[in-house]
Amino acid sequence: MSIWPVLPVLLPALAAAGLVLLRAHLVVQRAVSLIACIALIAIACRLLVEADSGSQIVYALGDWRPPFGIVLVVDRLSALMLLVTALLALPAVLSACGGEDDRGPFFHPLVQFQLMGLNGAFLTGDLFNLFVFFEVLLIASYCLLLHGQTDRRLRAGLHYVTINLVGSSLFLIAAALLYGMTGTLNLADLATAIPRLDASAKLLVHSGALLLLVVFALKAAVFPLLLWLPPTYSTAAASVAALFAIMTKVGIYAIVRIYPLVFGPAAGEAAPNLELWILPAALLTMTCGALAALASRRLAGVAAQLTLVSSGTILVGAALFTSAALSAALYYLAHSTFAGALLFLVSGLIAAQRGERADALRRAVPLRHPHLSGLLFLLAAAAVAGIPPLSGFLGKTMLLQAVIDHDAVSWIWLAILATSFLAIIALMRGGMLAFWATPARAEPIRDTGSLGPTLLGAGVLLLLVLLVSVAAEPIKRYTDAAAGQLLDTTSYIRSVMVTGGRP
Repeated sequence: MSIWPVLPVLLPALAAAGLVLLRAHLVVQRAVSLIACIALIAIACRLLVEADSGSQIVYALGDWRPPFGIVLVVDRLSALMLLVTALLALPAVLSACGGEDDRGPFFHPLVQFQLMGLNGAFLTGDLFNLFVFFEVLLIASYCLLLHGQTDRRLRAGLHYVTINLVGSSLFLIAAALLYGMTGTLNLADLATAIPRLDASAKLLVHSGALLLLVVFALKAAVFPLLLWLPPTYSTAAASVAALFAIMTKVGIYAIVRIYPLVFGPAAGEAAPNLELWILPAALLTMTCGALAALASRRLAGVAAQLTLVSSGTILVGAALFTSAALSAALYYLAHSTFAGALLFLVSGLIAAQRGERADALRRAVPLRHPHLSGLLFLLAAAAVAGIPPLSGFLGKTMLLQAVIDHDAVSWIWLAILATSFLAIIALMRGGMLAFWATPARAEPIRDTGSLGPTLLGAGVLLLLVLLVSVAAEPIKRYTDAAAGQLLDTTSYIRSVMVTGGRP
């Protein structure tokens, strides 16, 4: 049994424990955190290569045969999510080394604990441990959001904690309901147990499936459960907001992982009609996010609202559950994670040069580095809005092509094209106010701290966006295979229940 699937959880857990002991040595903390992120990238690449062969790598903790033991499963989808997370973590930590990490002794341990929770959520093969890893990443995100302890972060943190506590309670209720009806929470075992239930039990399972859908929609910030995201993301430190760019994708991942497998056609009356619920919610999420971006008064607020647009766009593909739509959604997921994180870092870079005005879309002093900041903002805005030939344009084009035969094609095309246009207007407005609305004869602020690490982190994210654009063809081949494997539920069940049980 290969030990590689447990390493993405074990490495950040050990790194976090070690970093707690090194809390008095910030320079050493930075070095260890960066080394851990680089090692995580190497592990994720190794798993991606192995998963691309088409096999599902199963690790049974303690050699307990499923469904009684805990299993971690690596396939194409989970390997992709691991790599995206690892690649995102490195520039986020790099950016934080510019000074955002010195406002408390536990920044780097918290980042590693959040990576542990994220990776565990992408790897786990049972519902209860998905809840556990959700809680790990959420607890770490609570503390990261409050890092620096400003009044705005405290207010946003209170709302964020409250809404997620409600979500966690609903998750436990849904898990208890499913366990009571089936006697298991292993995803592969649930997929085989639910079709054998009688009609009355399937109705209760159907209720549990809808409760889980509410929980995952909350994590993904889907309409109408989206009001927590803009204040949370826009008030967090720039490096933290960049790392949070992957957070909504955890909810989306849970939907596309669990519902075709556990609540697919074989589940009969227990299966909810996801397209009926998710597609309208996704279109409304995109619309609300784009309109709110036009009204945002801060550049980070624009970036936060456009995060909602990207979540809605991905969910359009996820709601249809066709191979082509899922493949396009997965490609756009990778792009939107890097592009959204880049916009948050650039917003923080601009805010650091504008004094008390920070990133407020109001008249302020000129930027100290207007040309470099302007170029980075232009490229970040083009990536987020989906301007050709960058990967945002390619991902949206793939999605538009994938829905061409759908009954709601007109609404989907209208939503994607209209929100892209509104995003361009919102970003143009933000750029003009940030760069051109300056008082006459005002001198730029000279003491802006260390901008080098933030510039380096933004540069890494920009390179990732360009890489996703240039390597679109091989990435699309991979997402095609990942979507096909995701819909092949028989293969997953056989791998976990048979292969996963062998020592």
